[in-house]
Amino acid sequence: MPVQRRLLGSLNSTPMATPQLRLATNQTGPQCLLVSIPDGLFLGLGLVSLVENILVVVAIAKNRNLHSPMYCFICCLALSDLLVSTSNALETTIFLLLEVGALAMPATVVQQLDNIIDVLSCGSMVSSLCFLGAIAVDRYISIFYALRYHSIVTLPRARWAIVAIWMASILSSTLFITYYNHVAVLLCLVTFFLAMLALMAALYIHMLARACQHARGIARLHKRQRPVHQGFRLKGTATLTTLLGVFFLCWGPFFLHLTLIILCPQHPACSCVFKNFNFFLALIICNSIVDPLIYAFRSRELRLTLKEVLLCSW
Repeated sequence: MPVQRRLLGSLNSTPMATPQLRLATNQTGPQCLLVSIPDGLFLGLGLVSLVENILVVVAIAKNRNLHSPMYCFICCLALSDLLVSTSNALETTIFLLLEVGALAMPATVVQQLDNIIDVLSCGSMVSSLCFLGAIAVDRYISIFYALRYHSIVTLPRARWAIVAIWMASILSSTLFITYYNHVAVLLCLVTFFLAMLALMAALYIHMLARACQHARGIARLHKRQRPVHQGFRLKGTATLTTLLGVFFLCWGPFFLHLTLIILCPQHPACSCVFKNFNFFLALIICNSIVDPLIYAFRSRELRLTLKEVLLCSW
């Protein structure tokens, strides 16, 4: 397995940094801030994400009241995040075993295994982004088409959407890994991320505007004054900032990395960004940890089901 062994490692052509935060210089380029992620931390993040998302999937599967389209999308998001963490943890574990000599495999087998894990990683990343978008669309319809929601978002339609997302993710990830050295592939990935960011921002901002308008109407009805409305607006803004902020902070650096590969692959300043590739992947795993907190554990019924599952297991 090559030195750049992590997720989509073929997209990163720079050697790994040593396990510390430091400034690196070379004779011709600028100083570079290198953030290296120790393998133990990488595996630890993956394990936390794995346990967290398994709990979400088990809770939704156990409670039939949670078998609605919205929770189906949340369950699939948890599965995608679970696969992101598992594939990265698996690749790191295999690399460590190979490095210490505890595992011996022919180079061709290692390469094939690396390709399979990369396809799994890329596919789960694409599906995770798709399900984040699907959840945003579902919430948007539930607010703006509340009376028709159950006729628009039916369980069969949600299942077809889920199947389509998984199939598209598998197919696209296979093509991306096969043709990773083509600029068109990188452009597709970056465009896909920007499209998802724009979609989520537009939908959530519109939902916030509608909610504020609704709060103003309630305040006028009850003859309440500005403080109530301002408090609601601040709460809504905080929620929106959390949703979009976490999405952008966790996914943005990775896609910035891909963008710079297209724009300035040989520039010294861009090479500083390339050297932090594994840090960007760790941020994506952190997103897999945060997603259940934002989308799943805020549901009271899911929390009660989870509590019941944990108590029964003891």
